[in-house]
Amino acid sequence: MSYTESIGSRTYRFADLKTLLAKASPQRSGDQLAGIAAASEEERVAAKMALAQVPLRTFLNDPLIPYETDEVTRLIIDDHSAQAFAEISHLTVGDFRNWLLSTATETDALTRITQGLTPEMVAAVSKLMRNQDLITAARKRPVITRFRNTVGLPGRMSVRLQPNHPTDDVKGIAASMLDGLMYGCGDALIGINPASDNLAAITKLLQMIDDFRQRYQVPTQSCVLTHVTSTIAAIEKGAPVDLVFQSIAGTEKANTSFGISLALLQEAYDAGLSLQRGTVGSNLMYFETGQGSALSADAHFGVDQQTCEARAYAVARKFEPFLVNTVVGFIGPEYLYDGKQITRAGLEDHFCGKLLGVPMGCDICYTNHAEADQDDMDNLLTLLGVAGINFIMGVPGADDVMLNYQSTSFHDALYVRDVLGLRRAPEFEEWLESMQIIDERGALIGGSARQPLLEGARDWMGIA
Repeated sequence: MSYTESIGSRTYRFADLKTLLAKASPQRSGDQLAGIAAASEEERVAAKMALAQVPLRTFLNDPLIPYETDEVTRLIIDDHSAQAFAEISHLTVGDFRNWLLSTATETDALTRITQGLTPEMVAAVSKLMRNQDLITAARKRPVITRFRNTVGLPGRMSVRLQPNHPTDDVKGIAASMLDGLMYGCGDALIGINPASDNLAAITKLLQMIDDFRQRYQVPTQSCVLTHVTSTIAAIEKGAPVDLVFQSIAGTEKANTSFGISLALLQEAYDAGLSLQRGTVGSNLMYFETGQGSALSADAHFGVDQQTCEARAYAVARKFEPFLVNTVVGFIGPEYLYDGKQITRAGLEDHFCGKLLGVPMGCDICYTNHAEADQDDMDNLLTLLGVAGINFIMGVPGADDVMLNYQSTSFHDALYVRDVLGLRRAPEFEEWLESMQIIDERGALIGGSARQPLLEGARDWMGIA
């Protein structure tokens, strides 16, 4: 089905639904690189006007990628709940935007319709929204998950402590981990990106974190972000695996380029569940995504990068994850050119994920060849904090020395918690108080009061 819209004397024609979605997307370098972006702002406005009139049910009847050839499409269609969709089935995309932003639409309503939404529906409505609209709607849709603590409660924001090291040196990682804990970070996860997929090295890192966690009774979870097949092998060897990690994308072909399938993810999920390591819940998958991944794998099929990204959240939702992280600026300026595009993408991803019932966090980041800087990241951090982000990254100095990109620091987490009054996960916050790292207000204590824990941990880890 084609779509048309006139502006003045000029009429714009859009060959099909995926073309319409691509042309309606805010400007970004990835869609321009793919040759699917609007040629002008006028064409973009025309596409938005046409998209606003599309009934939501159209997305069920006109898949962007054929059902027969893509298992992600099959997952989206087969898992769709007609009952949950009934409440909004009469709406167009434009009507849906108005419904989302209405003060009468509250959390209960957004929760009721979750399983009735497809990624394409939420991607479409996001294209009609300003940044403030994305923040307003996402803030009304908390997604709460549990493993050893509880993440996503309203008024709280967690931090993934990311103590990476370029050679996987255990002492170096331990020092960064301890530094982050002393700043009150780590309630979302202590998660290491390993420099290699060597099973012995992965197991050594998992064991180090788990030994520390048990010694000091830290109510958090650990993960070494290796390929899911390596994690399965580690589980089979008896390693102390908490969360199971994998990068995912929004098409079957893109996921194949990552060496995964839905069946393999199910195997990993079942393996993780078999360990029964969660204490307050059983959400145990950790997924990372990013706009542009399908394009970089030549696996986007003409679908714009933001809609492909939203489709990845359907994959995540299937496995009831503990955390989902959009690594928003990591892929580079070929996909998100500058600070403005990175900011917009981060807000879109958070909004789309939350509406789909996914526990969204964001690695607020950029590469050194992007037209962005730390001020841009401060802006996005603040906006996502207002929007109700589940978690952000805590990287020593905001500079990841292994992955060579810029993210957010332990101090950045202190900033956003202070200015927005955000607390940590409740179980973790209680532990920090018991360790005299924070006071009853959540502020760092500092000084000599922390020295017994600090010196004890240093001695145990062999850190000078």
